Amino acid sequence: MSSNDSFARLAAVIESRKPAHGGDPEKSYVARLLHKGPDAFLKKIGEEATEVVMAAKDVDHGADKSKLVYEVADLWFHTMVALAHYGLAPTDVLAELERREGTSGIEEKALRKAVVRAAQEESP
Repeated sequence: MSSNDSFARLAAVIESRKPAHGGDPEKSYVARLLHKGPDAFLKKIGEEATEVVMAAKDVDHGADKSKLVYEVADLWFHTMVALAHYGLAPTDVLAELERREGTSGIEEKALRKAVVRAAQEESP
């Protein structure tokens, strides 16, 4: 079983919990987050990202790496809720990562800056 399958299964569960699909905010954490709207799940993403940073710092000082894995899983989960809200799926992110494969991060960043610069020069 691939991790892509795991993402697809989780994405399907998240999709099924959308209020539009009958997700009950009283019975489902995902439905509650989606019902509350973007501020709720975006706040969670910020909290989870901070917890990832803190866990990584703890690993740097000898803490168990499993805590970092746990926090990254929380972050990925909440970002998947955001993707679902905006009509996106993990496959969209994987496709973007595949598009970037073999591209130097430094070159890719420079290209993005050049595109922004060109767009700014074109606007009045």
